[in-house]
Amino acid sequence: MTKRGLAIVIGLVATACSSSSGGGAETDAQYTQSITEGMETSLQGNLHALVQAATDLQAAAPDHPWDSTDPAFAAMEDAWTRGRHAYEQIEGATAPIFPDIDTSIDGRVEDFGPGTGTGALNAQSDMFGDQGMTGLHAVERIMFVNVTPPAVIAYEAGLGYAPAASFPTTQAEADEFKNQLCAKIVTDAQTLLAGWIPTNIDIGSAFQGLVSLMNEQKEKVTKAGLHQEESRYSQRTMDDLRQNLIGTSNIYVLFQPWIRSKSGGVAVDAQIESGFQTLSTLYDSPQYAGDAFPPPPADWSDLNPSAADQATLFGMLYEAVYAAVDPNAAASVVSQMNDAASSCGLPEFNGG
Repeated sequence: MTKRGLAIVIGLVATACSSSSGGGAETDAQYTQSITEGMETSLQGNLHALVQAATDLQAAAPDHPWDSTDPAFAAMEDAWTRGRHAYEQIEGATAPIFPDIDTSIDGRVEDFGPGTGTGALNAQSDMFGDQGMTGLHAVERIMFVNVTPPAVIAYEAGLGYAPAASFPTTQAEADEFKNQLCAKIVTDAQTLLAGWIPTNIDIGSAFQGLVSLMNEQKEKVTKAGLHQEESRYSQRTMDDLRQNLIGTSNIYVLFQPWIRSKSGGVAVDAQIESGFQTLSTLYDSPQYAGDAFPPPPADWSDLNPSAADQATLFGMLYEAVYAAVDPNAAASVVSQMNDAASSCGLPEFNGG
Protein backbone atom coordinates (compact mmCIF):
# COMPACT_ATOMS: atom_id res chain seq x y z
CA MET A 1 0.00 0.00 0.00
CA THR A 2 1.34 3.45 -0.84
CA LYS A 3 1.95 6.03 1.88
CA ARG A 4 -0.82 8.15 0.37
CA GLY A 5 -3.22 5.19 0.61
CA LEU A 6 -2.32 4.59 4.24
CA ALA A 7 -2.77 8.29 4.99
CA ILE A 8 -6.29 8.17 3.53
CA VAL A 9 -7.11 5.15 5.71
CA ILE A 10 -5.82 6.94 8.82
CA GLY A 11 -7.85 10.01 7.89
CA LEU A 12 -10.99 7.90 7.66
CA VAL A 13 -10.24 6.49 11.09
CA ALA A 14 -9.85 9.92 12.60
CA THR A 15 -13.24 10.90 11.20
CA ALA A 16 -14.82 7.72 12.55
CA CYS A 17 -13.31 8.27 15.98
CA SER A 18 -14.45 11.90 16.20
CA SER A 19 -17.99 11.04 15.11
CA SER A 20 -18.30 8.17 17.60
CA SER A 21 -16.94 10.20 20.49
CA GLY A 22 -19.27 13.14 19.84
CA GLY A 23 -22.28 11.33 21.26
CA GLY A 24 -20.55 9.91 24.31
CA ALA A 25 -19.05 6.51 24.96
CA GLU A 26 -20.60 3.61 23.10
CA THR A 27 -21.26 0.22 24.61
CA ASP A 28 -19.54 -2.90 23.37
CA ALA A 29 -22.83 -3.97 21.83
CA GLN A 30 -23.07 -0.71 19.92
CA TYR A 31 -19.50 -1.03 18.68
CA THR A 32 -20.20 -4.62 17.63
CA GLN A 33 -23.28 -3.58 15.66
CA SER A 34 -21.46 -0.67 14.04
CA ILE A 35 -18.52 -2.86 13.01
CA THR A 36 -20.80 -5.55 11.63
CA GLU A 37 -22.71 -3.05 9.53
CA GLY A 38 -19.49 -1.38 8.46
CA MET A 39 -17.95 -4.67 7.37
CA GLU A 40 -21.03 -5.58 5.35
CA THR A 41 -20.87 -2.24 3.54
CA SER A 42 -17.12 -1.74 3.19
CA LEU A 43 -16.43 -5.11 1.57
CA GLN A 44 -19.19 -4.76 -1.01
CA GLY A 45 -16.89 -3.01 -3.46
CA ASN A 46 -14.32 -5.81 -3.34
CA LEU A 47 -16.99 -8.49 -3.55
CA HIS A 48 -18.59 -6.91 -6.59
CA ALA A 49 -15.13 -6.49 -8.12
CA LEU A 50 -14.46 -10.19 -7.54
CA VAL A 51 -17.71 -11.19 -9.24
CA GLN A 52 -16.99 -8.86 -12.16
CA ALA A 53 -13.43 -10.12 -12.57
CA ALA A 54 -14.58 -13.75 -12.50
CA THR A 55 -17.30 -12.99 -15.02
CA ASP A 56 -14.83 -11.18 -17.27
CA LEU A 57 -12.37 -14.06 -16.99
CA GLN A 58 -14.94 -16.59 -18.14
CA ALA A 59 -16.17 -14.30 -20.91
CA ALA A 60 -12.62 -13.75 -22.20
CA ALA A 61 -11.69 -17.45 -22.16
CA PRO A 62 -11.67 -18.67 -25.77
CA ASP A 63 -14.19 -21.25 -26.90
CA HIS A 64 -11.45 -22.94 -28.93
CA PRO A 65 -7.95 -24.31 -28.21
CA TRP A 66 -5.60 -21.49 -27.22
CA ASP A 67 -2.16 -20.47 -26.00
CA SER A 68 -0.46 -17.29 -24.78
CA THR A 69 -0.47 -15.83 -28.31
CA ASP A 70 -4.26 -15.87 -28.46
CA PRO A 71 -5.70 -12.31 -28.62
CA ALA A 72 -7.90 -13.13 -25.62
CA PHE A 73 -4.97 -13.96 -23.35
CA ALA A 74 -4.30 -10.35 -22.27
CA ALA A 75 -7.94 -9.89 -21.28
CA MET A 76 -7.87 -13.14 -19.30
CA GLU A 77 -4.69 -12.11 -17.49
CA ASP A 78 -6.16 -8.69 -16.67
CA ALA A 79 -9.35 -10.23 -15.28
CA TRP A 80 -7.40 -12.84 -13.31
CA THR A 81 -5.21 -10.15 -11.75
CA ARG A 82 -8.23 -8.06 -10.79
CA GLY A 83 -9.80 -11.11 -9.21
CA ARG A 84 -6.65 -11.81 -7.22
CA HIS A 85 -6.50 -8.22 -5.96
CA ALA A 86 -10.15 -8.22 -4.94
CA TYR A 87 -9.92 -11.51 -3.07
CA GLU A 88 -6.57 -10.87 -1.39
CA GLN A 89 -8.01 -7.67 0.09
CA ILE A 90 -11.01 -9.41 1.68
CA GLU A 91 -9.82 -12.92 2.51
CA GLY A 92 -8.69 -12.03 6.02
CA ALA A 93 -12.28 -11.22 6.98
CA THR A 94 -14.20 -13.63 4.76
CA ALA A 95 -12.13 -16.83 4.85
CA PRO A 96 -12.77 -17.68 8.54
CA ILE A 97 -16.51 -17.21 8.00
CA PHE A 98 -16.72 -18.98 4.62
CA PRO A 99 -13.85 -21.51 4.72
CA ASP A 100 -15.24 -23.78 2.00
CA ILE A 101 -15.55 -20.92 -0.46
CA ASP A 102 -12.07 -19.76 0.49
CA THR A 103 -10.62 -23.15 -0.46
CA SER A 104 -12.64 -23.29 -3.66
CA ILE A 105 -11.57 -19.80 -4.78
CA ASP A 106 -8.09 -19.47 -3.28
CA GLY A 107 -6.90 -23.00 -2.54
CA ARG A 108 -3.42 -24.12 -3.54
CA VAL A 109 -2.78 -27.46 -5.13
CA GLU A 110 -1.95 -28.98 -1.73
CA ASP A 111 -5.45 -28.12 -0.48
CA PHE A 112 -7.12 -30.46 -2.97
CA GLY A 113 -4.92 -33.52 -3.07
CA PRO A 114 -4.33 -36.14 -5.75
CA GLY A 115 -7.48 -38.05 -6.57
CA THR A 116 -9.87 -35.22 -5.70
CA GLY A 117 -13.08 -35.37 -7.69
CA THR A 118 -13.95 -37.78 -10.45
CA GLY A 119 -10.38 -38.29 -11.61
CA ALA A 120 -6.90 -37.95 -10.19
CA LEU A 121 -5.70 -34.37 -10.08
CA ASN A 122 -2.47 -35.41 -11.72
CA ALA A 123 -4.38 -36.64 -14.75
CA GLN A 124 -4.23 -34.09 -17.54
CA SER A 125 -7.95 -34.45 -18.27
CA ASP A 126 -8.83 -33.19 -14.79
CA MET A 127 -6.86 -29.95 -14.88
CA PHE A 128 -9.37 -27.94 -16.90
CA GLY A 129 -12.62 -28.96 -15.20
CA ASP A 130 -14.26 -28.27 -11.85
CA GLN A 131 -13.90 -31.67 -10.17
CA GLY A 132 -10.28 -31.38 -9.07
CA MET A 133 -8.38 -28.25 -8.14
CA THR A 134 -10.55 -25.15 -8.58
CA GLY A 135 -10.22 -21.41 -8.17
CA LEU A 136 -7.87 -18.64 -9.16
CA HIS A 137 -4.72 -20.69 -8.58
CA ALA A 138 -6.07 -23.50 -10.75
CA VAL A 139 -6.49 -20.98 -13.56
CA GLU A 140 -3.06 -19.53 -12.78
CA ARG A 141 -1.52 -23.00 -13.00
CA ILE A 142 -2.73 -23.27 -16.61
CA MET A 143 -2.36 -19.67 -17.79
CA PHE A 144 1.23 -19.34 -16.59
CA VAL A 145 2.41 -22.81 -17.53
CA ASN A 146 5.10 -21.38 -19.82
CA VAL A 147 6.73 -19.32 -17.05
CA THR A 148 6.32 -21.63 -14.05
CA PRO A 149 9.77 -22.00 -12.45
CA PRO A 150 11.29 -25.49 -12.72
CA ALA A 151 11.74 -25.57 -8.93
CA VAL A 152 7.97 -25.20 -8.49
CA ILE A 153 7.34 -28.09 -10.88
CA ALA A 154 9.88 -30.19 -9.00
CA TYR A 155 8.28 -29.36 -5.65
CA GLU A 156 4.81 -30.36 -6.83
CA ALA A 157 6.14 -33.50 -8.52
CA GLY A 158 7.51 -34.51 -5.13
CA LEU A 159 3.95 -34.34 -3.80
CA GLY A 160 2.66 -36.54 -6.61
CA TYR A 161 1.30 -33.83 -8.90
CA ALA A 162 2.09 -33.76 -12.59
CA PRO A 163 2.59 -30.23 -13.95
CA ALA A 164 -0.06 -28.44 -15.97
CA ALA A 165 1.41 -29.69 -19.23
CA SER A 166 -0.12 -27.11 -21.56
CA PHE A 167 -2.86 -24.65 -22.32
CA PRO A 168 -6.17 -26.16 -23.48
CA THR A 169 -5.12 -27.78 -26.75
CA THR A 170 -8.36 -29.54 -27.63
CA GLN A 171 -11.93 -28.33 -28.00
CA ALA A 172 -12.96 -30.42 -25.00
CA GLU A 173 -10.26 -28.88 -22.80
CA ALA A 174 -11.15 -25.35 -23.93
CA ASP A 175 -14.81 -26.00 -23.15
CA GLU A 176 -13.98 -27.39 -19.71
CA PHE A 177 -11.73 -24.44 -18.88
CA LYS A 178 -14.35 -21.87 -19.89
CA ASN A 179 -17.57 -23.56 -18.85
CA GLN A 180 -16.43 -25.50 -15.80
CA LEU A 181 -13.25 -24.14 -14.19
CA CYS A 182 -13.93 -20.44 -14.89
CA ALA A 183 -17.67 -20.85 -14.32
CA LYS A 184 -16.98 -22.32 -10.86
CA ILE A 185 -15.14 -19.15 -9.83
CA VAL A 186 -18.09 -17.04 -10.97
CA THR A 187 -20.48 -19.19 -8.93
CA ASP A 188 -18.27 -19.10 -5.84
CA ALA A 189 -17.85 -15.32 -6.07
CA GLN A 190 -21.59 -14.82 -6.44
CA THR A 191 -22.25 -17.11 -3.47
CA LEU A 192 -19.79 -15.14 -1.33
CA LEU A 193 -21.39 -11.83 -2.33
CA ALA A 194 -24.90 -13.13 -1.60
CA GLY A 195 -23.80 -14.54 1.76
CA TRP A 196 -22.05 -11.40 2.96
CA ILE A 197 -24.93 -10.11 5.09
CA PRO A 198 -24.91 -8.94 8.71
CA THR A 199 -26.47 -12.14 10.07
CA ASN A 200 -23.55 -14.16 8.66
CA ILE A 201 -20.78 -11.80 9.76
CA ASP A 202 -18.92 -12.85 12.90
CA ILE A 203 -16.64 -9.96 13.79
CA GLY A 204 -14.66 -12.10 16.26
CA SER A 205 -13.76 -14.59 13.55
CA ALA A 206 -13.14 -11.77 11.11
CA PHE A 207 -10.70 -9.94 13.39
CA GLN A 208 -8.93 -13.18 14.21
CA GLY A 209 -8.67 -13.72 10.45
CA LEU A 210 -7.03 -10.33 10.02
CA VAL A 211 -4.43 -11.19 12.65
CA SER A 212 -3.87 -14.56 11.00
CA LEU A 213 -3.37 -12.84 7.64
CA MET A 214 -0.71 -10.60 9.13
CA ASN A 215 1.01 -13.66 10.57
CA GLU A 216 0.74 -15.25 7.14
CA GLN A 217 2.93 -12.50 5.71
CA LYS A 218 5.97 -14.31 7.07
CA GLU A 219 4.54 -17.68 6.03
CA LYS A 220 4.31 -16.52 2.43
CA VAL A 221 7.92 -15.35 2.46
CA THR A 222 9.04 -18.53 4.20
CA LYS A 223 7.32 -20.72 1.62
CA ALA A 224 8.85 -18.71 -1.20
CA GLY A 225 12.23 -19.93 -0.03
CA LEU A 226 10.92 -23.49 -0.46
CA HIS A 227 9.20 -22.81 -3.84
CA GLN A 228 5.84 -23.32 -2.13
CA GLU A 229 4.65 -19.73 -2.23
CA GLU A 230 1.07 -18.79 -2.99
CA SER A 231 1.12 -17.37 -6.54
CA ARG A 232 3.95 -19.68 -7.45
CA TYR A 233 3.16 -20.20 -11.15
CA SER A 234 2.93 -16.51 -12.07
CA GLN A 235 5.48 -15.42 -9.44
CA ARG A 236 3.22 -12.65 -8.12
CA THR A 237 3.31 -13.32 -4.36
CA MET A 238 4.98 -9.99 -3.58
CA ASP A 239 1.86 -8.41 -5.02
CA ASP A 240 -0.25 -10.71 -2.82
CA LEU A 241 1.49 -9.35 0.29
CA ARG A 242 0.65 -5.78 -0.70
CA GLN A 243 -3.00 -6.59 -1.36
CA ASN A 244 -3.31 -8.46 1.96
CA LEU A 245 -1.90 -5.45 3.78
CA ILE A 246 -4.25 -3.04 2.02
CA GLY A 247 -7.24 -5.19 2.86
CA THR A 248 -6.24 -5.71 6.48
CA SER A 249 -5.63 -2.00 7.00
CA ASN A 250 -8.96 -1.06 5.45
CA ILE A 251 -10.94 -3.51 7.58
CA TYR A 252 -8.98 -2.69 10.75
CA VAL A 253 -10.31 0.87 10.43
CA LEU A 254 -13.72 -0.40 11.44
CA PHE A 255 -12.41 -1.83 14.74
CA GLN A 256 -10.19 1.13 15.56
CA PRO A 257 -12.64 3.32 17.50
CA TRP A 258 -13.60 0.36 19.70
CA ILE A 259 -9.96 -0.52 20.35
CA ARG A 260 -9.08 3.07 21.17
CA SER A 261 -11.95 3.26 23.66
CA LYS A 262 -10.33 0.59 25.85
CA SER A 263 -7.77 1.16 28.58
CA GLY A 264 -4.39 1.47 26.89
CA GLY A 265 -6.09 1.14 23.51
CA VAL A 266 -4.66 4.34 22.07
CA ALA A 267 -1.12 3.07 22.58
CA VAL A 268 -1.96 -0.37 21.20
CA ASP A 269 -3.60 1.20 18.16
CA ALA A 270 -0.55 3.37 17.55
CA GLN A 271 1.67 0.27 17.60
CA ILE A 272 -0.60 -1.50 15.14
CA GLU A 273 -0.61 1.47 12.80
CA SER A 274 3.17 1.63 13.08
CA GLY A 275 3.37 -2.05 12.15
CA PHE A 276 1.20 -1.51 9.10
CA GLN A 277 3.32 1.45 8.05
CA THR A 278 6.57 -0.48 8.52
CA LEU A 279 5.35 -3.20 6.16
CA SER A 280 3.92 -0.68 3.71
CA THR A 281 7.23 1.18 3.53
CA LEU A 282 9.10 -2.09 3.05
CA TYR A 283 6.81 -3.33 0.27
CA ASP A 284 6.93 0.02 -1.53
CA SER A 285 10.72 0.28 -1.43
CA PRO A 286 12.40 0.16 -4.87
CA GLN A 287 14.14 -3.18 -4.33
CA TYR A 288 10.77 -4.89 -3.77
CA ALA A 289 8.70 -2.91 -6.26
CA GLY A 290 7.87 -5.80 -8.60
CA ASP A 291 5.19 -8.47 -8.41
CA ALA A 292 7.64 -11.25 -7.59
CA PHE A 293 9.88 -11.93 -4.63
CA PRO A 294 13.61 -11.55 -5.25
CA PRO A 295 14.99 -15.03 -5.87
CA PRO A 296 15.94 -16.88 -2.67
CA PRO A 297 19.54 -18.07 -2.33
CA ALA A 298 20.06 -21.60 -3.58
CA ASP A 299 20.99 -22.80 -0.09
CA TRP A 300 18.38 -20.72 1.76
CA SER A 301 17.20 -22.06 5.12
CA ASP A 302 14.68 -20.17 7.19
CA LEU A 303 15.69 -22.29 10.20
CA ASN A 304 19.35 -21.35 10.09
CA PRO A 305 20.10 -18.82 7.35
CA SER A 306 23.71 -17.90 6.84
CA ALA A 307 24.84 -14.31 7.27
CA ALA A 308 25.51 -14.13 3.54
CA ASP A 309 22.00 -15.34 2.73
CA GLN A 310 20.48 -12.89 5.20
CA ALA A 311 22.30 -10.08 3.39
CA THR A 312 20.60 -10.87 0.05
CA LEU A 313 17.46 -9.01 -1.01
CA PHE A 314 15.39 -12.09 -0.24
CA GLY A 315 17.07 -12.56 3.13
CA MET A 316 16.53 -8.94 4.13
CA LEU A 317 12.87 -9.17 3.11
CA TYR A 318 12.41 -12.34 5.14
CA GLU A 319 14.07 -10.90 8.26
CA ALA A 320 12.13 -7.62 8.05
CA VAL A 321 8.75 -9.30 7.58
CA TYR A 322 9.46 -11.81 10.34
CA ALA A 323 10.39 -9.05 12.79
CA ALA A 324 7.27 -7.07 11.92
CA VAL A 325 4.78 -9.90 12.45
CA ASP A 326 6.47 -12.40 14.79
CA PRO A 327 3.69 -13.37 17.25
CA ASN A 328 6.34 -14.06 19.91
CA ALA A 329 7.62 -10.46 19.80
CA ALA A 330 5.59 -8.19 22.07
CA ALA A 331 5.93 -5.15 19.81
CA SER A 332 4.99 -6.91 16.55
CA VAL A 333 1.78 -6.05 14.74
CA VAL A 334 0.44 -9.59 15.35
CA SER A 335 1.05 -9.38 19.10
CA GLN A 336 -0.45 -5.90 19.31
CA MET A 337 -3.54 -6.98 17.33
CA ASN A 338 -3.94 -9.88 19.74
CA ASP A 339 -3.75 -7.41 22.63
CA ALA A 340 -6.44 -5.34 20.92
CA ALA A 341 -8.60 -8.44 20.47
CA SER A 342 -8.22 -9.35 24.14
CA SER A 343 -9.21 -5.86 25.29
CA CYS A 344 -12.40 -6.06 23.22
CA GLY A 345 -13.25 -9.60 24.28
CA LEU A 346 -12.55 -11.03 20.82
CA PRO A 347 -10.76 -14.34 20.21
CA GLU A 348 -7.01 -14.07 19.81
CA PHE A 349 -4.97 -15.62 17.03
CA ASN A 350 -3.20 -18.61 18.55
CA GLY A 351 -0.65 -19.25 15.80
CA GLY A 352 -2.58 -22.07 14.15
